[in-house]
Amino acid sequence: MIPVEISSVKKSYGDVKAVDGVSFSVNKGEVFALVGPNGAGKTTLIEILEGLRKRDEGTVKVLGLDPWGNGYVLHRRIGVIPQDFTFFDKANPREAVKYYADLFGVSVDADEILREVVLEDSAGVLFENLSGGQKQKMGLALSLVNSAELLFLDEPTTGLDPNARRAIWDVIRGLRSKGKTVILTTHYLDEAEQLSDRVAIMNHGRIVAMGTSDEIIEAHGSGERLEIHGTEELAAYVKANTKLKVEYNGKGLISITISQKHDALAALTTIEESGLEWRDLHTRRDSLDDVFVKLVSGRIDEKGEIRVENIGDNSHDQRRR
Repeated sequence: MIPVEISSVKKSYGDVKAVDGVSFSVNKGEVFALVGPNGAGKTTLIEILEGLRKRDEGTVKVLGLDPWGNGYVLHRRIGVIPQDFTFFDKANPREAVKYYADLFGVSVDADEILREVVLEDSAGVLFENLSGGQKQKMGLALSLVNSAELLFLDEPTTGLDPNARRAIWDVIRGLRSKGKTVILTTHYLDEAEQLSDRVAIMNHGRIVAMGTSDEIIEAHGSGERLEIHGTEELAAYVKANTKLKVEYNGKGLISITISQKHDALAALTTIEESGLEWRDLHTRRDSLDDVFVKLVSGRIDEKGEIRVENIGDNSHDQRRR
């Protein structure tokens, strides 16, 4: 059984198309990342999958069930970690796991679940005294109490320091190694690239790119590039004496697109023949973040907003939701 299958899903609020004809499937045992800025439709789509919001059109199957019509049954089979997870201040992780076990009517080894998310050393620490990363780990632990077949992790590392983020990454990798299926929403493109088997980039209610990180980069990126620092004169010389695509950024950086190995050799030979000065030779390939910028015309900031550089005036950023 395919854990998630959706086809032509739509949801509107008045004239706003929050989800506009989205279709995809999520395979068993994979981490599927959904990325995009605030207002892209991610939250609405995830809530439809979780059975918390009714769709207007389209078909949705989660673990073989219609989430809206079979929400009670489905909720006993999935785990959900909301953004900014919180709990009772005076409860500790061990107590929280036992409490959730009572709610689900299951018997669990609380300490074993806490070991699974690397929180056993803080099993007796009050929630209010846990660090941000530890609180997120506790949320992950609670999502595992009911032996969830599918996990929804909404921005699990937002606001955490780099060490805490990587600790959560390790936990998510561990879940995948045990065959768990994970749908991850994130504002961090490097997180999606590091953790996910496949990525879907969402904007204005639609999926604008989907596949592995490499597939998305291959389809929408600028290809492999040779970059050097030199003059505009050198850039013009290479462009005139090769068939390669050459770009000059006006600030001393020359970028030469290379499709094959002999392109690099041709570029280097021509650069040397020019007799002009140059330095700092290296190759570069677009990251998922670079591709995101091209597809949605901006970079996601900490709040999930799109930051768009004003080309005519670098003194400020334009923002839009």
